[in-house]
Amino acid sequence: MEEDTDYRIRFSSLCYINDHIGFCGTIKSSPSDFVVIEIDEQGQLVNKAIDEPIYKISKILPESNNLAKNVKIDLQNFPFEDGSNQELNPLIRFSNDDQNHHSGTENEETINERPSKCEKEKADVLGSLLDEETNELLNLFACEIKDKWNSENELIGPSSPELSLGRILEKNQRAILHSAVRQKFPFLITIGKNSEIVVKPNLEYKELCHLVSEEEACEFFKYLDAKKENSKFTFKPDTNKDHRKAVHHFVNKKFGNLVETKSFSELNYNAGNPNVVITVRFRDKAHKHRKRSLLECQERKVIYTAFTLQKENLEMYEAVGFLANKLGVIPSDFSYAGLKDKKAITYQTMVVRKVTPERLKNIGKEIEKKRMNVFNIRSVDDSLRLGQLKGNHFDIIIRNLKKQINDSADLKERISEAIQNVKDKGFVNYYGPQRFGKGTKVHTDQIGLALLKSEMVRAVKLFLTPEDLDDPVNRAKKYFLQTEDAKVTLSMMPEFKVREKALLESLHRFGMTEEGCIRAWFSFPHSMRIFYVHAYSSKIWNEAVSYRLATYGSRVVEGDLVCLDEDIDDELLPNSKVVLPVLGYNIQYPKNKVGHWYREILSRDGLQTCRFKVPTLKLNVPGCYRQILKYPHNFSYQLMEERDIDVKTEGSHIGETLSLLISFDLDTSCYATVCLREIMKHDV
Repeated sequence: MEEDTDYRIRFSSLCYINDHIGFCGTIKSSPSDFVVIEIDEQGQLVNKAIDEPIYKISKILPESNNLAKNVKIDLQNFPFEDGSNQELNPLIRFSNDDQNHHSGTENEETINERPSKCEKEKADVLGSLLDEETNELLNLFACEIKDKWNSENELIGPSSPELSLGRILEKNQRAILHSAVRQKFPFLITIGKNSEIVVKPNLEYKELCHLVSEEEACEFFKYLDAKKENSKFTFKPDTNKDHRKAVHHFVNKKFGNLVETKSFSELNYNAGNPNVVITVRFRDKAHKHRKRSLLECQERKVIYTAFTLQKENLEMYEAVGFLANKLGVIPSDFSYAGLKDKKAITYQTMVVRKVTPERLKNIGKEIEKKRMNVFNIRSVDDSLRLGQLKGNHFDIIIRNLKKQINDSADLKERISEAIQNVKDKGFVNYYGPQRFGKGTKVHTDQIGLALLKSEMVRAVKLFLTPEDLDDPVNRAKKYFLQTEDAKVTLSMMPEFKVREKALLESLHRFGMTEEGCIRAWFSFPHSMRIFYVHAYSSKIWNEAVSYRLATYGSRVVEGDLVCLDEDIDDELLPNSKVVLPVLGYNIQYPKNKVGHWYREILSRDGLQTCRFKVPTLKLNVPGCYRQILKYPHNFSYQLMEERDIDVKTEGSHIGETLSLLISFDLDTSCYATVCLREIMKHDV
């Protein structure tokens, strides 16, 4: 297969935001020189021993400070560097599943001036599950919805407001919270999204209020939510046949699979104009089905076991494949919050399905041979999802420090200047080179582009394209591209190439056809399949931020998207709030030259009509917004002088070298190598 000659921005040509000189040095001389420790959603380092399961909690977790999850864009009264107030791209709210929206300004008493005993109990339940701030936001949100309805403002369509109550990982507590919210506020609905609970206006409640009194609508939706077997609900007597027909039609259309309606005449009525009541009952089949489903769920409850994985100089997918083999499960049974470096010592939380804590503890000695260790083993209620972390902590040693060529300044002063600049001004938030693989002929983003274009056979061939190296792995890949013989290639592929062997096994079974390649991609877990598509989106984002900085610099300009939800301490740096979209189906583009650039690039890559969904592989890419600048946190450093020893002459001292030990935290989806590149002004 021909080497890719398409336009590609290499890391050596990416931009810098600071103007210091920098210095040279060597990173990752050994895995112990690069230690990565995941920071969980509670802000704790996962390498520390824990006494309690950190994912079994009684309070709902607040959302982590992650731009891909929480984006609120405001474009009013935002200062430009020239002091003017130009108009920015009017982007207020995004409808991604992972994004939150808080609103409301009135007091809760406008909804329930005289709360009943039941309502007080529901309020007590909410108070026990929600923190005070979230509980108040819920009350304000409910008031705002009621106010809008009372003022006849419609709340329909994709712009319908919503409020995230955060994530709660225990299923029983989620069920209790769903019911408590619906019982207290029947005009709201709750939706579960990856353990997050989102509240929205109940548009069906509003519709029913056009047919019956609000009191009846309120009680009807409480009745539906309670789901009490053999119970019934009765609307008020009604003499209007057409009106009764409309109520019957509404209930059966919206909830006919759950309930049934019947009309009954009251005993004492005027024969010429009878009073008739509509009674609603749960369908028997629905109740039996619900009871059986609940019983089956209890019997078939999936076991989830969380643990901290320590690995050294090991690719993560190789580690997962080895663990899966030892535990008798498949790689897709593992979930994790993010990928970690290979040439490093890394610590991260993982969750495995269908494996008990005892079973996991039993393989401890076996996995030590693969430079792995598992600890903090405990039962949890759900799997992890990508991005479910606060960030990562890094302890890094840069060895063999030297000045840049033709630099006459003091090296220690250069180092101090560089570190201070990046602490104050940040770094360009590029995706790191590990996002795109180490190959010289094929990068992960090319595979992602092929998947987005539904070119499944081409994507497989790209994945199995060999490098110009004569080793068992590349000889096997070369043989496959020449023969498409998956069976023989499988026998040639070394055991440690877990992904390649999984793909080849599927190709051997299903064939090298379009359908066979689709099935082969399903040998990878979802997180791995979507990784390739994300790699393409990441590559385009890197190109976009380079174009933007070359065109406008770092200043805020008209048409920019700016984020107000991030915790940025220095309000004097509005450019740190500028974001660019990461490609997906639910993003907007800047309304300036950068927006035009995005469209030209999509056209260049044949994605003019791409919806960023690959149904055949169950891939949906909503997109997100990423800050162009980021800052390291909790930064500290120490210079160390080391003596070089001549190994040929025992004990002979031949000189001293300077090393730099640095420690810092980065937000999720930020790359330490990119931060180091900005500090050193040198590709690492």
